[in-house]
Amino acid sequence: MSGAEKLPFAVMAKPVGSRCNMRCRYCYYLDKGKYSAHEKQTRMSFDLLEKLIRQTVDASPGPVVSFTWHGGEPTLAGLDFYKKAVELERKYLPAGWTALNNLQTNGLLLSDAWCAFLKENRFDVGLSVDGSEAVHDANRRDLGGKPTFERVRAAAARLKRRGIEPDLLCTVNSGSEKRPLEVYRALRGLGSGWIQFIPIVARAPDGAVTPESVSPEGYGEFLRACFDEWVTHDLGRLDVQFFAEVSRVLAGGEASLCTLRGECGRVPVVEEDGAVYSCDHFVDPDHRIGNLAGGNLEKAADSDAQLAFGRAKRGTLTAQCGRCPWLFICNGGCPKDRFALSVDGEPGQHYLCPGFELFFAHARPVIERMMELSRSGLGPAEIMTEMKKRSSKSNGVKSRMQ
Repeated sequence: MSGAEKLPFAVMAKPVGSRCNMRCRYCYYLDKGKYSAHEKQTRMSFDLLEKLIRQTVDASPGPVVSFTWHGGEPTLAGLDFYKKAVELERKYLPAGWTALNNLQTNGLLLSDAWCAFLKENRFDVGLSVDGSEAVHDANRRDLGGKPTFERVRAAAARLKRRGIEPDLLCTVNSGSEKRPLEVYRALRGLGSGWIQFIPIVARAPDGAVTPESVSPEGYGEFLRACFDEWVTHDLGRLDVQFFAEVSRVLAGGEASLCTLRGECGRVPVVEEDGAVYSCDHFVDPDHRIGNLAGGNLEKAADSDAQLAFGRAKRGTLTAQCGRCPWLFICNGGCPKDRFALSVDGEPGQHYLCPGFELFFAHARPVIERMMELSRSGLGPAEIMTEMKKRSSKSNGVKSRMQ
């Protein structure tokens, strides 16, 4: 396939598999190590690392090649591993091409040496933090059961001193769904410019959602409360991924977030043993599509199985989804969460659907008004003033009706 014909391509690499130095109560990935070719997961070998980088570059249309280093906890691979990765990227990138590296970490190992390396090599950093100290430490404990919030806050400060603005990766779970403003304001206080809200939806062996999982309505209310705070206080200085993605779609664009796209499958996962899987949420034998050791990453990504996996997102929508006025935004949501029943009793409805509907109905008129104000030449401060007036009027109407 020529460079002009190649589809956009990214890879999520798990250099230590599911190994981690934390034990978060809601983690869905700890048991994935049983699918490794090794009885005990170790670190990806330099030989496999070289195959990963060379094959990813070969599969990319360029001129930017994206690598996301994930886990488990990817810093457990050691700083020398990433120095080698950068060396190999420089070896295989064609002239004029660049590598975009994103490290998603819990921050516990981010020393000054780590931060200096990340800054020098222009890594983007996603830092996991669940908001306030109380909310974070309720679930995010280290291997000894000790709280981690203060260490994560110190890591955020260390990154900022090096000139790195970490993306804050915040889960929304059954505890935090009840404390949206506490969570949002704590994240804002860390001084980053980007927040990602990640809903926790996990299932027990009997199919029931786990106690840590966010409720559909709770997720919608959480997003709505955070959105109202954002539009009245933080426009122009802080972005929230989900709000930005919805705004992009309402403006006539296409979502970049995989959960909101019509198809998925262009971000395969490579485990520490070289095994390639369809998606981060489908690391299981049924979705193993290849292995770097004896195969080819591009062929795996373009295989019939992977293409079918991507198309199935659109092809398995329920009738309720098909007639929903919000389908153009959410596209049925992430397939991993399509286990609820639709209003017609049809299986395969997205679990968070009621929350999405609640948020979209609330946010759409506000976003469209903000876009009108922006087109008329108003800046973020003026738009926020207008949004505060709108909020006050809305609250006044609600008070008179009560």
